[in-house]
Amino acid sequence: MTITRSEPRRCSPSLPQARGPLSHAVATALREGSAPAAPPEGGDPYGEDLQLALYVLYELHYQGFDGVDDDREWDPALLAFRRALEERFHTALRVDVPVVGIGSRQALDDLQVEPVGDDATGVSHFLRNEGRLEHLREYATLRSLYHLKEADPHAWVIPRLHGRAKAGMAAVEFDEFGAGRAEEIHAGLYADLMQDLRLSTDYGYYLEAAPAELLATVNLMSLFGLHRSLRGALTGHFAVVEVTSSPGSRRLAEALRRVGAGAAARRFYEEHVVADAVHEQVVRHDVVGGLLESEPGLETDVVFGIRATGFLEDRLAAYLLTAWRGGGSALRTGPLPPLREAPRDSGGETGLSTI
Repeated sequence: MTITRSEPRRCSPSLPQARGPLSHAVATALREGSAPAAPPEGGDPYGEDLQLALYVLYELHYQGFDGVDDDREWDPALLAFRRALEERFHTALRVDVPVVGIGSRQALDDLQVEPVGDDATGVSHFLRNEGRLEHLREYATLRSLYHLKEADPHAWVIPRLHGRAKAGMAAVEFDEFGAGRAEEIHAGLYADLMQDLRLSTDYGYYLEAAPAELLATVNLMSLFGLHRSLRGALTGHFAVVEVTSSPGSRRLAEALRRVGAGAAARRFYEEHVVADAVHEQVVRHDVVGGLLESEPGLETDVVFGIRATGFLEDRLAAYLLTAWRGGGSALRTGPLPPLREAPRDSGGETGLSTI
């Protein structure tokens, strides 16, 4: 089965609508080529306004936005504005995610404890056991803000590592970027999944639909990745991604199969079941182990990265499950238009057999 893939990052997205004074100031400065005033004090560090403003500023280091000069990436006024927002976000996380008395080995071991029975109430369990097609399409929509640039935020840490940690990190990232084959880049496989589910594959297309809970999970990677001082935290975040990916991906592949999704949709998660089972060992022993062998003073930050990731993912899970179990949509923009016909792959095989 072959899907003709349209490159998601062939163009930059449009600036989103503001969700408050912070995101309005950022969008206005980018749209008009001006400098934003200092951000006002206060506001929810996990709220819609701050998280959108931070997301937009971080995106200047990735794909940018249509009509925004690429040089704004390093605009001093924007960087100062971003720094103020980062400090609010980072400070809130340090307060809400205590790590005193927790070692990296314990934190990593805790990630491998899979809930069973009535305790198995996570998003991937819900989608596998009772999720409908519309839930899976919404999930794919929201996760696209990361997966269409999968592994890019973690690549920032490579020049900040050395020895065994650098070698291990580069090895895993090499696989994430297709191991030398453009058609196997994981971000591209995710675009195939979206195409199979009849979703737009344009990079950043669904930003307006994403709530603060989702934006915060993506912003966390950029916060850690863009600061050398947080290299330990990014390593911890990366460990969470790789250690928890395989079982979660298996459940999501099963969920897609249950609702009749096509091979392209399932392949993204099936690929992660196998690849991340191997990556888990490399990350645990070489990346984290190598980093702490050379820089033992970073252990607290590694644990912080692990726990902060779990904290924000739990907030997102609570948001999604509350919306879905209440019979509503998890998208800020409301439900996606219903499918009118079953998607088909390029060979004419029906992808979704039941709509």
